[in-house]
Amino acid sequence: MQQKNKTGFFILGVFIFLGLSTLGYFFKSAVVEYKQYDRSVKVKGLSQKEYKADIVIWPISYTEVNNNLEKMYDSIDKNNKKIYNFLISNGIEKSEISFSAPKITDKVAQQYGNEKIKYRYNAKQTITVYSKNIDIVRSVKKSISKLGKQGILFAGNNYGNRTEYIFTKLNEIKPKMIEEATKKAREVAQKFAIDSKSKLGKIKKASQGQFSISQRDKNNPQIKKIRVVSTVEYYLTD
Repeated sequence: MQQKNKTGFFILGVFIFLGLSTLGYFFKSAVVEYKQYDRSVKVKGLSQKEYKADIVIWPISYTEVNNNLEKMYDSIDKNNKKIYNFLISNGIEKSEISFSAPKITDKVAQQYGNEKIKYRYNAKQTITVYSKNIDIVRSVKKSISKLGKQGILFAGNNYGNRTEYIFTKLNEIKPKMIEEATKKAREVAQKFAIDSKSKLGKIKKASQGQFSISQRDKNNPQIKKIRVVSTVEYYLTD
């Protein structure tokens, strides 16, 4: 009886071993086939274009100082008229010019200790040109220094007074740029497939990067460099 039990356990063990071995073989084959089927290549395609900005925002700021508040406002009014007439005479449209309220600072109210103050009132006035006529605005910008000879103290080109050039037609150019980026990605993938002696299959996954807009260079901020990168993953077949 004991001998029969040993024989039975032995036979059972053999079957279990053969079963596990067979399962392992099929599992290993399935993994290999899956990897072969899932072979893929991920590539990127770039589309980059240059376009001219279609809107310019030009803040013109100047300062005025005086010890008499009423006289200072009179000076601001005179300077505003000079700047307005200058802009109009050089091709800027009336509808493109706007005036903000002057920012007045009372130095006496801010005085500390026995500090001597030459001018009590300090004002900053800003006139803004908002235009689609980029070339005209850039031409006027070059000659506005002529008003400096008439006693107008213009502020420097700091952050608050920086001219801004805007490109608003991104939605119009998006389709063609995406198409170009995807086409270039496919060309790279096709070259990889040929070099690896494979064939390019269907798209497995694709994603589009964000569009970026930057100025081409600091001397030509009105020229915008627009770029987008498309990432595409293709299946590879033998």
